Amino acid sequence: MNGVDIASLFLRAALGITMLAHGRNHAWGGGKLPGTARWFESIGIRPGRVHALLATATELGSGTLLLLGLLTPLAAAGVVGTMFVALIANHLRNGYFIFRPGEGYEYVLFLVLSGLAMGALGGGRISLDHAFSLHLDGWLSGGKGLAVTAVGLVGAVVLLATCWRPDRTPAKAADQT
Repeated sequence: MNGVDIASLFLRAALGITMLAHGRNHAWGGGKLPGTARWFESIGIRPGRVHALLATATELGSGTLLLLGLLTPLAAAGVVGTMFVALIANHLRNGYFIFRPGEGYEYVLFLVLSGLAMGALGGGRISLDHAFSLHLDGWLSGGKGLAVTAVGLVGAVVLLATCWRPDRTPAKAADQT
């Protein structure tokens, strides 16, 4: 075991816990799934119910896989995809800092970049990927990690291009906590 394995473990844990919390909040917090669906609609992502279900499932699934270190780059792709959509559709227009009105993009940008790093690192030796001899890590050295994680970006761009139709008025976050 080396420093990269330990870094991968801590990054997986941080992202996994964060994504599980996001998914849990979408499903059971605040306005629950109906509130999340209304919020998606309010920022122009339609149909809201479909995207609320998909985002919630992606966040819960990615969080679980990251904590287990199983199919790590695929889980990282889920982080990258969902958080890139959040970055573009909701946070980018509000400036950098999260404490700005409407919540800036510093937090979601950090999650997108951490997801990309996770895809490049892979699960490390302290993971089910390693236990099952799944070699899914690597940047450009023949590994599949970053390529799989890039799928998250492509998916996010396709979703935004096909399903995001923002109104000209600012979104309300009444049901989202």
